[in-house]
Formats: sequence, C-alpha cells, structure tokens
Amino acid sequence: MLVVGGGPAATWAALGAARAGASVVLADKGYCGTSGATAAGGTGVWYVPPEPAAREAAMASREGLGGHLADRRWMSRVLDETYDRMNELATEGRYPFPTGPDGQLLLGGLQGPEYMRRMRVRIRRAGVRVLDHSPVTELLTDADGAVADAAGYRRQAREHYRVRAGAVVLATGGCAFLSGALGTNTNTGDGALFAAEAGAELSGMEFSNSYGIAPEGTSVTKTAFYAFATFYREDGEVLEGAASLGGRSVIARSLLDGGRVFARLDRADAAAQTAMRLAQPNFFLTFDRLGIDPFTDRFAITLLAEGTVRGTGGIRITGDDCATAVPGLYAAGDAATREEICGGFTGGGSHNAAWAMSSGSWAGTGAAAHSRSLASGRAAFRPVTGAGGAGLRPTGSPGPTGGHRAAVELVQGEVLPYDKNYLRSGPVLTASLRALDAAWAELRTSLHGEGADLVKARQAAAMTAHARWMYAAALARTESRGMARRLDHPEQDPAQHHRIVTGGLDRVWTRPAERVVA
Repeated sequence: MLVVGGGPAATWAALGAARAGASVVLADKGYCGTSGATAAGGTGVWYVPPEPAAREAAMASREGLGGHLADRRWMSRVLDETYDRMNELATEGRYPFPTGPDGQLLLGGLQGPEYMRRMRVRIRRAGVRVLDHSPVTELLTDADGAVADAAGYRRQAREHYRVRAGAVVLATGGCAFLSGALGTNTNTGDGALFAAEAGAELSGMEFSNSYGIAPEGTSVTKTAFYAFATFYREDGEVLEGAASLGGRSVIARSLLDGGRVFARLDRADAAAQTAMRLAQPNFFLTFDRLGIDPFTDRFAITLLAEGTVRGTGGIRITGDDCATAVPGLYAAGDAATREEICGGFTGGGSHNAAWAMSSGSWAGTGAAAHSRSLASGRAAFRPVTGAGGAGLRPTGSPGPTGGHRAAVELVQGEVLPYDKNYLRSGPVLTASLRALDAAWAELRTSLHGEGADLVKARQAAAMTAHARWMYAAALARTESRGMARRLDHPEQDPAQHHRIVTGGLDRVWTRPAERVVA
C-alpha cells in the first residue's frame, strides 16, 4: 500500500501498515523527516494519563471553543491511542523525553526535528520504501471506482513514476496557501484535491481561517507563548482588546488600518521564561539572531494564514479506521477533518499532534487490511484510470507554460487578506467565491505543466479548489461557531448545530451533515 506525505501522520501510517504485514511505499513531496510543519519546530501533545477526572477535564476543555461539534467517543479513542504511542516513543523509539523533579518522564511535548528524524529511522527499519522529493500528482482508480494506484514525479531523478497499491493513505497535510508560515511550503492541499477527484467528500471546510502570530518579516507562527504578551500600537499605547486567544481580530483590524502592531512577552515571570525556552527553543531563534529580548523589548508582529493546517477542515472520514467514502482510500492528520476531536476550533500542536499519530496509526492499519482483502493478484493487475484533472488534463487548449504562477497569485489574493478570510462577511465571501469559480473554470480549461511544472500546476489547482470549498462552506454556515466567525451573523444558531459537508470540482456543493449529539 501507499502512503502519500512525510510528516507525523504519514510516518505513523507507514509504521502501522508495515506492522500489519503490508509492503509499504511512502512518497513525500520533500524529504521525509524534515518536510512539513512538525519537523520545523516543537509541538505540544494532547497526552493525558488514563485517569477519569483528567480525561474528563481534557475532553471538556475545548468543547465550547469548538462549537460543540466534537465527538466524545473519538476524543476518548484519540486520548487512548496517543497515550500508547507516546509511551511507545519513549520505549521503542528511545525518544529523549525530559524528566520532571520526581524523575518521571514528561510526555506532553516533542521537539519536531528529533521526533521526525526518529520516525524516519523507524519506518526505514520496518521495511518501508521511502521516495523522497517525489510528489504524487494524481490517484488512479479501477472500474469500480476504488483507488488503486498513484502517479507522481521524482524531482531529483526528473522522471515520472507510478506506484501499484491495494490502498492509499493521504497524509499530505492541510493547506496554508504558500503564506510563508514556517514549515508549510509543502502544505498546498494536494490530498484534498486527489480525494475529491476520486469522489470523496470534505467536512468542516469553513473552519479554515486560522492566522498565526509571527514577528514581522519572519515565518515562526508559534502562538502559544503570546498568551504572555501585551500588545501595543506603534506609539507605545496598549492595543486594548488584543490577545492571542479571543483578541486576534483586534490585531487584524489594526493591521488593516495601516498601523503596525507590537508585542512584548512581559507577563512571563522568570520561571516561565526558563520553561518557555526549554519547551520551544526554535521560537527564540529569530529573536536571538535579531538581538531582541522578547521579554523586555517590543517587537513588530504580523498575522500569517495557516488555513487548514491549524484549522480543522479536511477530507471526511467514514469509519474508525479513517476510511473515506471511496474504497481503498484513507485519510490522516491535517489532510483529514479534525472535527471528530476538535469540532470547529483547534490550534498548533496538542490536539493536532495527537490526531496525527492516532489517525495515522489507524489509517495505516486499515489500509493494510483493505489491501489484504483484495483477491490475490488483483492489486497488481486491475486496469486503472487516472483521476486527475485540473493542471494535468486541460479540457481545452493548453495555455502557456508557467500559468500556475498567475493562478497562485489569484487565489492568494482571495484567501490571505484579513478582510476577506479572517474577518468574514457574506458579501465579501460571495465576491471572492465568484472570482475563485472563474479562476477554476479558466485553469480547468488551460492550466497544464510538464515535469516539475506539473507539480506546481497541480498545487495551484489544489489551492484554488481548497479556497472554493472553504468559502462555500463558510457561506452555508450563517452563524458564528468555532473559528468560523461571520461579521454579518455574529451569534451562534442552535438550529445549525451540525457539520457541513462539501465537495465537487467544477460545481461545488454543500449540505448539512447529521446533528452532533452533545
């Protein structure tokens, strides 16, 4: 079976499938172990010991923030799985966890570079064949519509390739629209496009307007520590109402008005400062290089879009093994919807990290079981057809080489500005969706590429499709719930206590899913 991606969800999927006896290929757009958001920094993990009171508090802590759209059964499953996987990292993976004053291991966080280095070693030792710098460009399906194989392009060898597989796990990450946020240059929504082309649905795409705080001119969007910050206007006056949680819109409005916003982590005492540097050393690298002490100096900040990397929307899963509605296709990590455990709100690390290792493990095991269920030889010899469309097989006359650049610029113009995506309203969403629909029609007709440009064309198509699903779902939710806030519908509507499913390519559609039982 094939795993598409190279981050935590992908490597856990590959490891789970290999343990289940499958022959596994992992294809990463970058270099597995260094590509993606986790490898670029540290992350907290939703690790809670199996104590009833602690588990109850952990599940209850974010239900309200998520608009009460999460599912406690899934929460419980993820807490169990994460507990087991983190302890496995400590024993079998020999991860160097720090110890507390009592000598017990502190399993609530991971340093991304070391974590992903060890995960690469582990999957290689398990027999997984790793294809680095080998982005997948499309899935292939058999006569029954089941996902069979995948095709891609090996950048360094400059050659096309194909993997024959009984099942495929999409663990390609979310979509940050090449915003410049750290570690997200590979997160262009490719997996969601592949899934939709094969017939899968998406869910929670309205929960996609996450913006991370970063020092101006940098890429590090580690926002947790800004809970210790005071925010200021350029003249040194405190920016009233600004906060990392619950006050980021104030920052966005101030930036939109043309003013600069500054921050200082002046609410962290000496003990907190020491703990922060130990927990997230990469957060401080930028400050150290610039000669800034973030605890005493004011520094300019900005907001960078993180889309569905920190948002919760993604490919809809239909079973406990993270299967999708398409036979043979599974989804994990940020590529899959995280509504099951987060509802309509999440952030960096914590739940995301727990979901990656849990959903990855389940998807890998499920995909391996599906592969075994196929008749002997069927996976290798069944006739298949390419499912890819936009950017790969134009319906009209191919346009000039390099058309992906204009397509990316257009979609960024509709999703990166704060007044379009973050501070949402019906008229603005409608205008942006109209522009994106027109862009899709044009790129579907003429966008194409050869070699490395094919990968870029497919990325442009994926980002455009992602933006259309986001805004269609945002328009369908005429209320404010989770991170999907509407200026023209500021209140939560009890009648809309449901998830929103979306899909489609040339014509995007939405429909309400079943109500979530609290």
